Amino acid sequence: MLSILTLIVNTIASILGGVLLLRFWMQAVRVRPPSSVAQFTFQLTDWLVRPLRRVVPGVGGYDWASLIGAFLIVLLATSVWFIAGLQFQTILLMALQRFLEWILYGFMALLIIEAIFSWINPHAPLAPFVRALNEPLLSPIRRVVPLVGSLDLSLLVALILLQVAQLVLAMLFGGR
Repeated sequence: MLSILTLIVNTIASILGGVLLLRFWMQAVRVRPPSSVAQFTFQLTDWLVRPLRRVVPGVGGYDWASLIGAFLIVLLATSVWFIAGLQFQTILLMALQRFLEWILYGFMALLIIEAIFSWINPHAPLAPFVRALNEPLLSPIRRVVPLVGSLDLSLLVALILLQVAQLVLAMLFGGR
């Protein structure tokens, strides 16, 4: 029964946490989303972000309320393990690891979406939005990794680096 509850909670938390992280990243890189994405993002997250902004103001042009909201969602989802008898310190460390994993998976998803757009329809309405979200990750890599013919390998390099970061994260938290 705990596994069913965990599945439901993790699914809801992953969607909500992912959208909160997207909201943070959009504002961090100063990307204006298409209206459909903006409407979805803000309607899904305003119930949490607006009250948090009263406590945690945006500093340095960053929407810290969205980032902290995403961490609170991860912590809440991880707290299901409290039922299984884990201590709060263990749950807090698990939540921190999952939060960092969500960030890495989010970047990977954006990179894969950009690759799909480049293969299928580079002029899709969402393609410039996704490219703008990926630009802070890819521009430093593009300075180091040259084009091979007309092929940009920066997406592949970025995906490999994110996977290396996942392995390092797992080693730091003593897992897998």
